[in-house]
Amino acid sequence: MQENTFKFKFINNWRNIDKKIFFGFLILFFLGLFFSFSSTSSLAGERLNKDYYFFFSKHLIFTFLSLIIMISISFLETSFLKKIVIPLFILSFIFLALVPFIGIEIKGAKRWLDFYFFRLQPIEILKPFFILATVKILTLEKLQNSQIRYLFSFLLLSSVIILLIDQPDLGQSILLIGSWIATVFISGVSLFFIFGFFCIFLISISSLLLLMPEKFGYIINRLVSFIDPSKGDKFQSSSALDAIKLGGLKGQGMGEGVLKDSVPEAHTDYIIAIISEEYGSIISIFIIFIFLYISFRIIKNCVNQDDQLIKVSLCGLASLLIFQTFIHLGVNTNLIPTTGMTLPFLSYGGSSLIGSAVLAGVILNYTKNKTYLYE
Repeated sequence: MQENTFKFKFINNWRNIDKKIFFGFLILFFLGLFFSFSSTSSLAGERLNKDYYFFFSKHLIFTFLSLIIMISISFLETSFLKKIVIPLFILSFIFLALVPFIGIEIKGAKRWLDFYFFRLQPIEILKPFFILATVKILTLEKLQNSQIRYLFSFLLLSSVIILLIDQPDLGQSILLIGSWIATVFISGVSLFFIFGFFCIFLISISSLLLLMPEKFGYIINRLVSFIDPSKGDKFQSSSALDAIKLGGLKGQGMGEGVLKDSVPEAHTDYIIAIISEEYGSIISIFIIFIFLYISFRIIKNCVNQDDQLIKVSLCGLASLLIFQTFIHLGVNTNLIPTTGMTLPFLSYGGSSLIGSAVLAGVILNYTKNKTYLYE
């Protein structure tokens, strides 16, 4: 009996899921797996004296774990998912708050918690839940006719940003601020409020730079080197742009790129440059097209949504996905200063993959055809 019930739920969910979005996410996951094999084999074997498949094996494990997470979330009842959003946000926020106390520091940044088997970067898990928690506040019935809901959501954003700046992690801070602005704008906030919050943010950042230059001076250094390359070290961003130019349309061929061997953490922060160098810009354009198509399908689904919470949530999650993608592309093409931003689904890293899986699972759940879901 239980087996028949599970089978019925599986078939019913599969029938109602947006298969175009699902296969779009699936393609991105498996492209990430393929490019991980290409970009990390020489790093493991020649530079770190590890097995050639060391990083690829880890990426493979996290990819399958992420696929399980994505499918599991997508198959949950939407009403149940809405109920557990706040508890999951609180849990991920607690992990983020623990970083300053028990986190491990790598290359001057303390962003990870060590769980023995793997290192977790809490902000990667928190990002989708932050958007969902923000939407929860914005759509509360008790606050529908009050502007105070925007203040509450701003305080929520501020609490996360304070923890991120302490790590420090400017890239994720900018990403969350951009996604928050898009979310509250879609919810119907006045532009006056957005302008006011933006001014508060600029004043706060300027104050930190002036009062604590020893901790946040790196931000000024990155901006100065971006504006005037002669006054700073732009080796990584310049190398990434040169690799894209060298790859041209068709690329140098699998394993023939030099960027992955010359730039540290290229398989995370500069994965699109590696792809362009070895496989050509045409493949990178194809990947960008997949992200844009998924976003188009999400926005198209929003038009037909009657549930305001789901509609605003989908718009916020789509904004998060697109902003992160284009920040990564901007850094790789030297259009914006270095931020250390991963490319969702494709960059190496367990936390990034799990965070992407959570985002994808919620999107798939919220875009399901609800009309015949529980017949």
